[in-house]
Amino acid sequence: MHQLIVSPYNGTFLVARPGIRAGMRLPRARYNELAALADSGRPVPEWLVEGARKAWDLDLTATPFRIAVLVRPQTPLGYGRATWEINKGCNFNCEHCYLAERKFEGLPWDGKARLLRLLRDAGVLWLQFTGGEPLIDRDFVDAYVLAYDSGMLIEILTNGSRLHHPEIIAMLRNRPPHKVTVSLYGATPDSFDSLTRRKGAFRLVRKGLDAARAAGVPLELALIITRHNAHEVDAMRAFADRYGARRTEYGTISPTYTGDPEPLAAQAPGFLDKTSVFQGCPAGHTFFHVDPHGLATMCKVGRENPVDLVTEGLDGLRRLPRIADAQMLRTGGCGGCLLSGTCRVCRPLAKAYQEAKAPLNTYCRHGKEDRR
Repeated sequence: MHQLIVSPYNGTFLVARPGIRAGMRLPRARYNELAALADSGRPVPEWLVEGARKAWDLDLTATPFRIAVLVRPQTPLGYGRATWEINKGCNFNCEHCYLAERKFEGLPWDGKARLLRLLRDAGVLWLQFTGGEPLIDRDFVDAYVLAYDSGMLIEILTNGSRLHHPEIIAMLRNRPPHKVTVSLYGATPDSFDSLTRRKGAFRLVRKGLDAARAAGVPLELALIITRHNAHEVDAMRAFADRYGARRTEYGTISPTYTGDPEPLAAQAPGFLDKTSVFQGCPAGHTFFHVDPHGLATMCKVGRENPVDLVTEGLDGLRRLPRIADAQMLRTGGCGGCLLSGTCRVCRPLAKAYQEAKAPLNTYCRHGKEDRR
């Protein structure tokens, strides 16, 4: 099983080690040298042996190249990242969920395998498994193994409730992910179970985090701040720190991507994210999103005019940049805004808020300023 991945990425060339954040950037000549060695029984070149020792304390001396290194070929498409909703089904019923529906359905295994090969051939190096809850999908383990063995660096976005299962832990130990991001919905059972509307949810997530930490799985915690847990934000931060995990805080609740306002009821007053001015987004150009049926869109929110990857294949992705650009145009409720140059949200997200008839101050960071 490979210990290093050599891959093109957005016009550059990288060497990455699964499970470790640090990487190496290569000049084209070095990438070409390694590509010529792909599947070779020759030893790893001395310069890479030395680089791996310095970067990761990894000894590749006298190791056959084909065993230690997986070299990914250059592809005509430049998509370096993708997110995949392997299934929208979930074992929680969170009040703030942005999914319009959480139906347990999607592609059969042969469709999932074909989709993963298409993602690989599109150049995807970083792949995020998401849902719903990805770990409850019957094909999750097989899909993860195929993605990993294809040379992808994997993030799992999970509620953590099944992270403790021995099969999952063994897989993550043998094939380390780039990271596992667990959503934290509170620091106590009362707040956590109230938001997820699942009794015992807090206990299951803590059990999963304990198992992942013991196995050395790289963890990150996403602190979701809502009306149920805003009073214990400091305790949530301390909880994350006890696991030695990186943490990111999210205080803005959005409507569903179809414009349903129900999730907005979970918003905690005073916790709207103070995000920076929106400077544009490469969604649809360098990364994209795929739903459980293999429909590719610019991102998780902008889902108009999807590309059916299963039937169209890679050629369909060539249409995605134009589709994405059309969705980023400021039309409808934001048309003619004199302050659009300092807007804090992208157009697809603003449209979802507007369709939900959300109060302006829940998404427009200009507050009560005049928008003639």
